[in-house]
This record gives sequence, structure tokens and C-alpha cells, in this order.
Amino acid sequence: MQVDELLKPFPLKEFHPIPRALLGPGSHEMIGPEALKIGMRRPLVMTSGLRGTEIVNKLVESLKYHGLEPSVYDKVESNPKDYNVMDSVAMYQQDGCDGFISIGGGSSHDACKGARISVAHDGRNVNEFEGFNKSENPKNPPHIAVSTTAGTGSETSWAYVITDTTTDPANPHKYVAFDDHSVVTLAVDDPVLYYECPSHFTAQCGFDVLAHASEPYVSRLDFTPSLGSALFSAELVGEHLRTATWHADNLPAREGMMYAQYTAAQAFNSGGLGVIHSISHAVSAFYDTHHGLNNAIALPRVWAWNLPVAYKRYARLAEALGVDTTGMNDVKAADAAVAAAIRLLRDVGIAERFTDITQDTHPKNRLGAGPTEYYTKASTIRGDKADVDRVSNHILGDACTPGNPKETTFETVRPVVEHCFNGDLDDLVS
Repeated sequence: MQVDELLKPFPLKEFHPIPRALLGPGSHEMIGPEALKIGMRRPLVMTSGLRGTEIVNKLVESLKYHGLEPSVYDKVESNPKDYNVMDSVAMYQQDGCDGFISIGGGSSHDACKGARISVAHDGRNVNEFEGFNKSENPKNPPHIAVSTTAGTGSETSWAYVITDTTTDPANPHKYVAFDDHSVVTLAVDDPVLYYECPSHFTAQCGFDVLAHASEPYVSRLDFTPSLGSALFSAELVGEHLRTATWHADNLPAREGMMYAQYTAAQAFNSGGLGVIHSISHAVSAFYDTHHGLNNAIALPRVWAWNLPVAYKRYARLAEALGVDTTGMNDVKAADAAVAAAIRLLRDVGIAERFTDITQDTHPKNRLGAGPTEYYTKASTIRGDKADVDRVSNHILGDACTPGNPKETTFETVRPVVEHCFNGDLDDLVS
């Protein structure tokens, strides 16, 4: 399908349900009883390992205490790969598991969602389910998603994101699968589990939340039931992200970001996303950089690009981020929203260009880490013409692009991408 066909108006709105959830301090202690209640006995725990913490070990021991017999797949990578999904499917089948528990952020939850879809279809390759509602069997294994970051909201949404490294190994492709059958059985959001999240990672995840809040608020889907939650989530980010970043054990800030994540996911679940996410998917497909970091770098550029078609909405986002817009018209207030986003990015210590990202300055990223030959070689972000062109082309095929409020073509989006790699943020507010 051509991009211009995807960009037609959306006259029919669709609400996508969200799962039952346990929210608040101490909720993670309920996963054993909840797993038993929904029929699990031998769950497969999927996680990145959360190295440097004891979170996974503690939760696995809690499951055992309640009489469950968990297997553990702890090799999920950032920007989860198709081989992560298929390796976990093989373990699930080999160990005779009867349900899934994902522990971590969006990578763990997304890989787990993909694994559930694959298991429900006799182990078919997860890449076969790219797109919208491509699964055929609605009877998936049960899934409890336990979040340890305030970022993706994957535990709440009908979307999961996988990097296809096998169809064309020389050109990895990061795609979004939207599937009502992938919605988890139970979401668990406990801000106490966020305490061990490092400051730089907290900041990056927080900008993922702001992208999730702002994109449905200005989306061309214009889904009325999402607008209030989107705006309120942005307000929570403006109020709590700085404190959560620099004061890891501040419970009100961590809880505020927990609700920001959960509320933003409700908003985009039916209200859609946009080019911030499309840029992020492309850059992480080629460089394995962190999704939230990519969103942070892209967000002020995409906001500035979209302003002419959504001044009133961005003016409200400025207010949500704490700007006093008294006496400003919508254009001035919308400009102030971009400035507020840049101020927040700088306050929480995030890189300002993709070419500023290195493994030393942003250790969560996997530049040159492998394990595939492609990612071993992708150790430095070049930001040259070839980089800008391939990212711009990847955007045109991304499932988030049609929701962007401004029409997206190669010619219109390429300057935005160029600025993300090499531009100065001060140019956006001068």
C-alpha cells in the first residue's frame, strides 16, 4: 500500500481495549497468586535479565514460593530482535510452559507479545505477523507483564515492536505489529521497581512517555476519547520527570511517571502515534540505539515541523509542560511548547543529536554490540547523506507514520531527519 493511500482521513474511529491492571507500590508481590488464578503452573519468564539488580531473581523466587515452576529466558535485547522471540518460543515449547510473565520494559514485553502470537500459531516466525491484526488464533497463552521502567506502556497497549534481522540481514527493519490478540492478560505497574532504574535510562524512558502523550494529542486520527488522557500524561511528565531522573527513590515522582506511562499508553492505544516514533524505529533498526533516546532527539524537531497544522494543540501542550501562556496567541504558545521540550531534554541530560550518541556517553545503547554481523559493524552513527536517506525511506513504511498530523513524504520529512542527525536545537526556537 502506498503512503498516500495510508494518509487518507480516518472517518471511522476504533477503540482498542486495555487489559486489567494492578497499579501502585507493592503490586509486584501479587504476581504469584495472580499467575495461579489465571491458570499458570509453568510460566516462561521473559526478561533482559535486568543485570545489576536482583529484581528478576526475587520475582522468580516469589513464583516458586507460590508453587509455580518457572523457566527463564533472560536474553531479550533492547529493540527486541526476531531471534529473541523465536528462541523464547523454542524454550516455551521444549519446557512445556503454559503461560508467560515478562519482567522489564518495552523490550521484554514486546518480545513476549510476539512469542505469544507465535506460540498460538504453532511456532510460526514472528515476522509473519507484521502489520494490523495479522494473527488468526485469538486463543493465546496468558501473559502477565511486570514493568520496571516508566516508558513504553507496552503492558497496556495492543502493539508490539520487533526488529526483523533475517528477511534482509543487510537492511534490518524495525516494525510495529498492532494486534488485539497480543493484549496482555494482566499489567503490573509498581513504582518501587523503578528505584533501580539509572538516571539516564529514566530520562530516556520519560521522553518515550512524552512522545506517547503528544502524538495522539495531535494525531490526524483525532480520537476524542484519547485527548484528555494524552494531555494529562504530558502534564505528569512535566511535573515529575526531572525529579524521577535525579532522585531515584522519590516515590511521588516515580509514581507520577508510572501513571504518566500508563495514561499515555491508553491514549495512543486508540489515538495513534506519528513520525517521532517512525524516526526512532528507523534509527534503532540501523544502530540498535535506545528507543526512548531516539524519541527524545526527534521530539522537538517533529513538534516544530508539525506546528503549522496543530497550533492550538501544541499551545495546550505548552501549558501541560508548565509554560505560562497568558497573553500569548496560539502560535506563540506552540513555539513555547517546543522550547519547553528542549529545556526538559537538557535538564535531564539527554543527547541533542543522533551523532552525539556514543557507547561511552549513553551506555544503555548497543552501538557495535552485535551479536549479528550487521550490528557488530554499526558502531558509529555517521549522519551522512546515506544515513539520512535510509532513515527517511524507512519512515515511509512505518505503521506509525499515517497518524502524523502533517503529510509525510520523503521530500517533507528528510529535512527533519537531517536535523535530528546534525542540526542545532537552538535553531528551532531562535
